[in-house]
Amino acid sequence: MEIKGEAKLLRIFISNTDKFKHNLLYEMVVFAAKRYGLAGATVLKGVMGYGSSSVVRSIKFWEFTEKLPVVIEIVDESEKIEKFAEKILPWFEKLRYGCMITMEKANIVLYKQGEKKSFFKW
Repeated sequence: MEIKGEAKLLRIFISNTDKFKHNLLYEMVVFAAKRYGLAGATVLKGVMGYGSSSVVRSIKFWEFTEKLPVVIEIVDESEKIEKFAEKILPWFEKLRYGCMITMEKANIVLYKQGEKKSFFKW
């Protein structure tokens, strides 16, 4: 797959505990992006942040189940990102808690696929 030049970055700000239909929302978004054929998706776990509730959340070494901010970033061609965003927007409108979705122009300088590891060499 060759992707270069002007693209769009879809950035989704949610919590690591947000769910949709009993599944973790960030996992659903990543698997949906893969099914939709997008170039890739990354989930970033925040160590501190606050959102529309104004409650500051932060990671502490003794609290492993703390509610933390999560950012999902997906970059691909503008048209594909826009259509994908339309498809998943209803998931976020039904969320009980706050979230934010942004979209911005991105310029892809390099998109290089790595070699897949093979366990067998024939």
